[in-house]
Amino acid sequence: MSLCDVFSLSSIKLHLESKTKDAVFTELLDLILADHPDYDRNEMYAAINSRESEMSTGIGSGIAVPHGYCRSIGAITGAIGISKAGVDYNSLDHKPVHLVFMVVMGEASRENHLRVLNEVFTLINSETRALMMAAKNPQEAYAMLSRIH
Repeated sequence: MSLCDVFSLSSIKLHLESKTKDAVFTELLDLILADHPDYDRNEMYAAINSRESEMSTGIGSGIAVPHGYCRSIGAITGAIGISKAGVDYNSLDHKPVHLVFMVVMGEASRENHLRVLNEVFTLINSETRALMMAAKNPQEAYAMLSRIH
């Protein structure tokens, strides 16, 4: 499973409006719900917040990967938000977050979830991160996802 399988072109927002972690969660959940209107917003929000309460998903290098498991979701899906200004996220390195990869999945997707996280971690250590930040449109950002495997 590649990042292109998880994130759709319509689930990428280049200019996050939110300045706080909770507001970013809401903004990215809106993108997921636009693609999957049958998903339960409250369940997804609770799952993301539950995981976040264990430890910040702001993993450093300006990247956050909020994620959670939901009973009502069979597959794995997500949304990407990019913030030029940065989001106050309480990240592990205490720096603002600029790239947010939100992932929600069902219990049956646990194995794929680890693959997706591995691909995001690969992104952190590549020039692709800077290229995504410089993307002029969602199509350019989406094209960067296919470079990671």
